[in-house]
Amino acid sequence: MKKSLSDWLAWQATLNPHEIELGLDRVRRVVDRLSLNRPAKGIFTVGGTNGKGSTVGFIEQLCRANGLSTAAYTSPHLVRYNERMRMNGRDVDDDWLIEQFRAVDEARAGIPLTYFEFGTLAALRGFSRAGMDAWVLEIGLGGRLDAVNVIDPDFSLITTIALEHQAWLGDTIDAIGAEKAGILRSGRPAFYGDEPVPDGVARTAREIGVQVSSCGIDFAYDRDRDGTWSWRGATQVLAGLPQPAMADSAQMRNISLGLAAVEECDPGLLNRPAVEQALAAPSPPGRFQVIERDRQWIVDVAHNPQAAGILCQRLSALGDDRPLTVIIGLLADKQVDAFVSRFIEPADRWFVCCADEARGRDAQELAAALRALGGRNVAVVEIPVRAFAAARAATGPGERLLVTGSFYIAGPALSWLGLY
Repeated sequence: MKKSLSDWLAWQATLNPHEIELGLDRVRRVVDRLSLNRPAKGIFTVGGTNGKGSTVGFIEQLCRANGLSTAAYTSPHLVRYNERMRMNGRDVDDDWLIEQFRAVDEARAGIPLTYFEFGTLAALRGFSRAGMDAWVLEIGLGGRLDAVNVIDPDFSLITTIALEHQAWLGDTIDAIGAEKAGILRSGRPAFYGDEPVPDGVARTAREIGVQVSSCGIDFAYDRDRDGTWSWRGATQVLAGLPQPAMADSAQMRNISLGLAAVEECDPGLLNRPAVEQALAAPSPPGRFQVIERDRQWIVDVAHNPQAAGILCQRLSALGDDRPLTVIIGLLADKQVDAFVSRFIEPADRWFVCCADEARGRDAQELAAALRALGGRNVAVVEIPVRAFAAARAATGPGERLLVTGSFYIAGPALSWLGLY
């Protein structure tokens, strides 16, 4: 008898022999039986390589600042599964999830859903029944065949495109771009938050007759000399805006992208009080999260080379030369050399662990790659919580410790630090 949330989640993991099985046929058959109602203000679907969670969070905050009720779906979670689904900014509770799981189980009628598909359908069913004004949905992997894409978005957003998940998405930026552009819909607004627009995205858009609004052309931000910044959209200009807590170029592009999509939804939502309230909201946890204790801990979910580059820029912008210790774990499908090479020069010491028992890259193998690239003082401590403790013991007060490489190491770090 499936009673607790943990029981349900363990059982869902057994339904399909594949952890990932891209395709919408199974999900679409269940969606048809769930009879979902769409939200009044629309559905924002956010895909891309990096910045999805931050973009989802900003749109969610901006809508809420205007008094709209919101539902947000993101993945994976850091510590608790409930983090994947938020309503009005709050994680859903166990009872809510179990209610949706029961409904999905009844509707699937034996269809072998994957763990991710089951959770996606649960979120959509719960959001529909709650009657929220706006949904903000993060694509899990790729776009075209991701379970989230079973629901037609009203506004399609792609943050960035970089090499990732090549076994599933292709070996080139254009191929990956075409897969991620699968969230575009004919006759509905689409936005790209970087420049230039990859050929794969542009080609897909042309084929279905979509005009993609792109950062730097159709909308843009500029930094002002007085420390404020300005944003230009299709119909509006916002000048003299306060800086968000994280104001590097990557985050400013995410915010600019979110503003463009919300402007298309309803220009009235871009009133200054609401925009300033959204800008003042904290970033999602695990995104260059700085925790000041007797040592400075930085926790970041970066797990691909593009994200590693952004993370290194943020470290450099801190502007001091205190010693840096990196605690790292990667999943087995990640690009080891391209990721870790970014940190070889700034890192003084490494602690290597296994980010996830089932999917994590072997810690000894990862350590060997680090040493081959010139990594200094590389130690292996397989279990993340023991690696955190060992790193703290090996460092002095005021030193900097960076935890990175995966959600599956960032989450345990935040828990170990007492933030969950």
